[in-house]
Amino acid sequence: MTFRPIRRFGDPVLRTVADPVTVFDDKIAELVDDLLDTVDAPGHAGVAAPQIGVGLRAFSYNVDGEMGYVLNPEIVELSGEQDGDEGCLSVPGLSFPTHRADHAVVRGVNLRNEPITVSGSGLMARCLQHEVDHLDGIVYIQRLESDKRREALKQIRATDWFWEQ
Repeated sequence: MTFRPIRRFGDPVLRTVADPVTVFDDKIAELVDDLLDTVDAPGHAGVAAPQIGVGLRAFSYNVDGEMGYVLNPEIVELSGEQDGDEGCLSVPGLSFPTHRADHAVVRGVNLRNEPITVSGSGLMARCLQHEVDHLDGIVYIQRLESDKRREALKQIRATDWFWEQ
């Protein structure tokens, strides 16, 4: 079990669609442990496998005291609307107004390849949508309206971390 460093915006792994988990072995269990250790840090609501450099469909979440993981997640239901600032560990120190559904339901499997469902509203719904986006090669900056996306990219280019990669 290890806290893994987070890949930052601009890393190609964040723009690549993750592969499904097909083998449920000790390596996947280790990945899940690493995802859970990494999301357990203060200020972390979710971590997708690509954010730690692994191109597999897996993420962990830690929202309002509820912590867990999902392998091969699919969003099966979205309803309502919410607007609010959204941040990302891969875009550290910045947040931008992002439109999301207010309620989300995700289905996937656990380490034994058994079906699981995670659902929630508010921050949990935002987290579920955000992490599945990562698995689809989408960083939330891409969801912003064009003028806000331009401003976000300008702010990203102005950070020290963007040029340190």
